[in-house]
Amino acid sequence: MTTDTTTLTSDTGDLSAGDSLGRDAWRRLKRNRAAMVSLVLLIFIAAACVAGPWLTPWGLNEVNWDAFRSPPSLEDGHLAGTDANGRDLLTRTLYGGQISLSVALVATFVSLVIGVLYGAVAGYLGGRVDNLMMRFVDIMYSLPFMFLVILLMVVFGRNILLIYAAIGAVEWLDMSRIVRGQTLALKRREFVEAARALGVRSRTIVMRHLIPNTLGPVIVYVTLTVPKVILLESFLSFLGLGVQEPMTSWGVLISEGVDTMQSAPWMLLVPSTFLAATLLCLNFLGDGLRDALDPRTH
Repeated sequence: MTTDTTTLTSDTGDLSAGDSLGRDAWRRLKRNRAAMVSLVLLIFIAAACVAGPWLTPWGLNEVNWDAFRSPPSLEDGHLAGTDANGRDLLTRTLYGGQISLSVALVATFVSLVIGVLYGAVAGYLGGRVDNLMMRFVDIMYSLPFMFLVILLMVVFGRNILLIYAAIGAVEWLDMSRIVRGQTLALKRREFVEAARALGVRSRTIVMRHLIPNTLGPVIVYVTLTVPKVILLESFLSFLGLGVQEPMTSWGVLISEGVDTMQSAPWMLLVPSTFLAATLLCLNFLGDGLRDALDPRTH
């Protein structure tokens, strides 16, 4: 009897001191080498983009009149060469990373907040409300994205904040459908029925029970949305609707590098390498987070 009681006490103590879901997910994520390497590399790229422009010997628009389309060299301090106007390409690439990453993060956050709340409410309420809300999403899908962006630019003028708004106003549509599908499957689960039986308000059920349980698919989709937003910003900048001089972004630099790909290939390779590395890291990290946040895979 004493042994059983001791064992029971020990087991209870282990359970009470058990790790939280976040710590358990972090432990599983750390076992994924590809995801951890990607996370470290992403942090390095972000830190380089933030601090790099102030550490390089050349300014963003500082012109070296003796080096136009100069290849990478240690002698003149242009480690990644110069562009067609004699400006240091490494400095402009790092500064462009600030713009591209900030647009991606802000636009993704906007789409995340709107899409998750919209999809969770539609899926939980169901019926006519769900049908009406999803028909609105279908209407938004039918609107040409470029028409919406051009309209915003004409009405409000060119502003980088409009890029955040325009991209975020479109990307939340996919997010809402994903969360709605997850919510439709979750709202009939036992823990939701128990919450209803206890008289928990619908708002609390959505915020505390449904949305947290859609975290896995949402996190994975976010890691896919960030590179998609970066590419959208690049496309807008290529058309002249995005970032304008004297500012720059990876999309602007890549579009400039395409024109000089044969005579000055480093102008395309340097920003493309940063962009490709960021996209690959986000994809590997997304796979790792999906496995870490989904206990059914263990």
